[in-house]
Amino acid sequence: MRISTKGRYGLTIMIDLAKNYGDGQSPTSLKSIAKNNDLSEHYLEQLIAPLRNAGLVRSIRGAYGGYILAKEPGQITSGDVIRVLEGPISPVEGIEDEEPVKRQLWIRIRDAVKDVLDNTTIEDLANYKDEGEQDSYMFYI
Repeated sequence: MRISTKGRYGLTIMIDLAKNYGDGQSPTSLKSIAKNNDLSEHYLEQLIAPLRNAGLVRSIRGAYGGYILAKEPGQITSGDVIRVLEGPISPVEGIEDEEPVKRQLWIRIRDAVKDVLDNTTIEDLANYKDEGEQDSYMFYI
């Protein structure tokens, strides 16, 4: 299974929206998401429609419009986003046609990937801190 730029950029959109989620949240424009992540705004526009149709994001019209999450970030999994943009999660096509020993392998791989995606929320991704990342120190002379 290979996750394309659709899935990867879709997660980027959702993570950005999750970082801005909360009381008094203002909508986030695709232009700002594109700029912050050095991505094509036009491409993000193509990805936001299926996310909106799936009920994961809401659009806000107007001069200060943009997008907000339709649910709390902890209620949306990365699996929800990947399925909307990439389709069903499966390492190979035609699992049922495989011989039993290989079918079991593909099913175990599929289930492991599903488990990770379905147990990783957008909130988890938005709050991620790299363990190797250290706070920078400010030195005054």
